[in-house]
Amino acid sequence: MAGNSSRRGAVRRTKKGATVGSGGVRRRALEGKGPTPKASDRPAHKAYAKKSSAGSAGDGRAGARGGKVRRDGTRPGSDQVAGRNSVLEALQEDVPATQLTVMQRLDMDERVREILRLAGARNLPIAEASRSDLDKMTDHAVHQGVALTIPAYQYADVEELLEIARDAFEPPLLVALDGITDPRNLGAILRSAGAFGAHGVIIPERRSAGMTASVYKVAAGAASRVRVAQVTNLNRALASLKDKGVFVLGLDAEGDVATRSLELGTEPAVLVVGAEGKGLSRLARETADQVVSIPMGAATESLNASVATAIALYEIAGVRERQGRA
Repeated sequence: MAGNSSRRGAVRRTKKGATVGSGGVRRRALEGKGPTPKASDRPAHKAYAKKSSAGSAGDGRAGARGGKVRRDGTRPGSDQVAGRNSVLEALQEDVPATQLTVMQRLDMDERVREILRLAGARNLPIAEASRSDLDKMTDHAVHQGVALTIPAYQYADVEELLEIARDAFEPPLLVALDGITDPRNLGAILRSAGAFGAHGVIIPERRSAGMTASVYKVAAGAASRVRVAQVTNLNRALASLKDKGVFVLGLDAEGDVATRSLELGTEPAVLVVGAEGKGLSRLARETADQVVSIPMGAATESLNASVATAIALYEIAGVRERQGRA
């Protein structure tokens, strides 16, 4: 009978014989999808491929996986939080997002159901994509069938970070990164900054990791709680902070003051962390009021930049806590 092919269990005739329909199960697998994204935002649509190819045609510089850098300086996948746990944490922490993309015929579990519920509550557009399209979107990350598109990060300015400290009636404690290019290190430093009471992180525009999806994935909720300021010239920004009464503390293995006896820890301070291997740049070292080091055993040559930052912030937090009880 015409018009009844959509009934549950309806039988469709094909050249290979009769097949049983899904009864609408697949159509209901992703209830509450929210607004339908534009064609250019749906990975399975040809308009998306045209937009992606136009956006990724850049200057020919090689990307992390051999791809190209986009005109805006980002790499493919840099705006995608991928993986079920990462996407769920991002939604739970209210990380800004513009779209959720899920793989077609995705196996549902509790995490996916909660992801869809949170996306629906935020009225986020939800698009379906094939596995290959998701692979391209996320630059072949382990996406587990879900990816969250985040907008470009809105950086703060340094004065805003100082204002955060004033509002908390606390002496400013900032972290400045001198040549940290690994987004995983930046994400881990943001987590430590949030854990030990830092009021913000300062990064330079050039030769530094920026706020990408990879940073959000490592930082988890800290990326939305700890503000990041981006400056044109880091050393000028440090000199400006000194003029405002903020002490510049360089963190280096060859420092002459141990973090455990850091008297300036109770004062307004910015902790400057250098790149792994290279350490502090010459200008940053010259700008510093003190160069501090972490006491270590002779067998250990150096620490990962994010680990060293976490230890130094922990020591400063301890100094401030003891001063508060005195």
